[in-house]
Amino acid sequence: MTPLPYREIVYTTQDGLRLFARDYGTRASRKIPVICLPGLTRNSKDFDDLARRLSITRRVLCPDLRGRGRSQYCENWTDYTPANEVLDILDLMGAAGIHQAVFIGTSRGGIVTMLMAAQRPNAIRGVVFNDIGPEIAIGGLQRIAGYAGIGEAPPTWTEAAFRLRMMNERDFPNLTSEEWYEQARRTYAEENGLPKIDYDAKIGTALRKGLEAANGSLPDMWAQFKALGHVPALVIRGENSDILTAETVRLMEQRHPDLRSVTVPDRGHVPFLDEPTAVAALDAFFDRI
Repeated sequence: MTPLPYREIVYTTQDGLRLFARDYGTRASRKIPVICLPGLTRNSKDFDDLARRLSITRRVLCPDLRGRGRSQYCENWTDYTPANEVLDILDLMGAAGIHQAVFIGTSRGGIVTMLMAAQRPNAIRGVVFNDIGPEIAIGGLQRIAGYAGIGEAPPTWTEAAFRLRMMNERDFPNLTSEEWYEQARRTYAEENGLPKIDYDAKIGTALRKGLEAANGSLPDMWAQFKALGHVPALVIRGENSDILTAETVRLMEQRHPDLRSVTVPDRGHVPFLDEPTAVAALDAFFDRI
């Protein structure tokens, strides 16, 4: 049996949930460790390729946030908040013996990182925003709310890949059939050989309730973003993103003294971080770190 490229961490949060994380690389590395935070309904599988590459020289933690992947589900939808997820990551850092890290935040993960910066700025040594910023385009969020936690799992892996392609091909126009199948494997869990929804449907409920409360006007996070002004930052934006606008990226560059950005062609929300443009930007970023 081929050994896993990571160790498994299971830890308990302050409110009693048992959460899971992948732990790549050597704990003895002198380089600053990395913590990769996934999107709203995603989990640690999304970062496997990136984590393997980074873990050649440094430790990389990839958690499943509460209610995703192998982490325990909450009883109430009200417990699925970025604020609670900040506390969960601080608990993970304590369990792993890490005091500071570079954070790579995809979508929801970037929101969690900004909130953490406002509370524990010294815990962050650098940040990568993957298609997320202090302002979120409400149309993209409404699109996600339209499917998150709704519907049944596809009956086969072929159907899973087909559904993903039909939903996303406009924004990801150059993926092959094999790549859509790979995305299906990362999107769904496997149960008895068949696809299974890999997150708690109540996460979708929490998102829709939040949009209702916002009443069409989302609060921005510029104050929290400002708390990251002391560390190097990188923004990776998908060319076809409906969440992060080019204008928001321009404002981020203006308001942060050490932030660089790249746009990944033929990608929507979110880039996979294995594209040549993204890989080159990440390599340059970690050289700065």
